[in-house]
Amino acid sequence: MESVKCLIIGGGPAGYTAAIYTARASLSPVLYEGMQPGGQLTTTTDVENFPGFEKGVSGQTLMDSMRAQAVRVGADLRSGMVTAADLSSRPFRITVDGEKEISAETLIIATGATAKYLGLPSEEKFKGMGVSACATCDGFFYRGKDVAVVGGGDTACEEASYLAGLCRKVYMIVRRDVFRASAAMQERVLSLPNVEVLWNCSTKEVLGDMMTGVTGVRVGRNDGEVFDIAVDGFFLAIGHHPNSELFSAWVNVDSQGYIITEGKSSKTNVEGVFAAGDVQDPAYRQAVAAAGSGCRAAMDAERFLSLQGLGKA
Repeated sequence: MESVKCLIIGGGPAGYTAAIYTARASLSPVLYEGMQPGGQLTTTTDVENFPGFEKGVSGQTLMDSMRAQAVRVGADLRSGMVTAADLSSRPFRITVDGEKEISAETLIIATGATAKYLGLPSEEKFKGMGVSACATCDGFFYRGKDVAVVGGGDTACEEASYLAGLCRKVYMIVRRDVFRASAAMQERVLSLPNVEVLWNCSTKEVLGDMMTGVTGVRVGRNDGEVFDIAVDGFFLAIGHHPNSELFSAWVNVDSQGYIITEGKSSKTNVEGVFAAGDVQDPAYRQAVAAAGSGCRAAMDAERFLSLQGLGKA
């Protein structure tokens, strides 16, 4: 069985940043990138809100650069999927791809969260071409344009309110005849003059072409009526699913499955196990926030190993 001081699970902004910091601290980190190296940002076209790129940068390019930097400073980045974990005692036992076992003195969980989609083939087709699950990330690209938001909860109302400040028109597609959002959020979104709520409606198809991307949405009312609306952007706001299942038997999670960390730290309830990025962040879900939490996790892991007498070689 291979033994490592610091094992990082997840190849997004949090995982790569943790790898950079732990490598520079001479902890010889090993990182498994999972099914989607680079994380959700690799499905995003342009990123204009990550500091240091005044003209913006493609999501794939940003993640490729983070990855290359981690490799350059000495992190051992590997392809592979963690399929089992035993955190009952330290060193922790991690299984990769159902067969390889690793013993780790510290573990940084940076497995992210997966946005919930409707499951439409057309929705998948136009991901990154008008279909988005993050208004804060991508709303800027739709200034002065018409967009649609799917959902009726607090997240959907927040996304619609944010987009209303940028876009000419915001349609909200809501399955029921009421919001599930809090009273305050309902009042806020209903007071916005450029937001139109399509009650008792569901999305039948995202319309568009591969040259221009999204051009509209086919909507169906509960009474059977079907109609099209012209939009340039289609935003999903029906929630995220934190990828924490493998670890929830040991680490504390909230009602939605997000890993609970102590205060401003990355510490979980299990000594030597730290969490970073979207898997422990139900509020912000931004690349720069994930990178920052990856830094904290790395520093917390380094301090923990130092106290155990297992720091720098």
